[in-house]
Amino acid sequence: MKAEKIDKKFDDGEDITKHLDLSKSRRPELEQKRVNVDFPVWMIHSLDREAKRLGVPRQSIIKVWVAERLEKANT
Repeated sequence: MKAEKIDKKFDDGEDITKHLDLSKSRRPELEQKRVNVDFPVWMIHSLDREAKRLGVPRQSIIKVWVAERLEKANT
């Protein structure tokens, strides 16, 4: 199928995903990279209490709080 035909289908609101090879798709700037961070024990306990209160994993709390702080620093 030519690109023009796919563009038309997309512009018309049709689902074009069956025409795409998503096996090699990626999300720039959203790839994951593992890092190790050492925290004092008291901080781990506080993070765990907050995570339990919210019903989410500790890692989620850390990611959200770091993201919020970075957004604030970049404005």
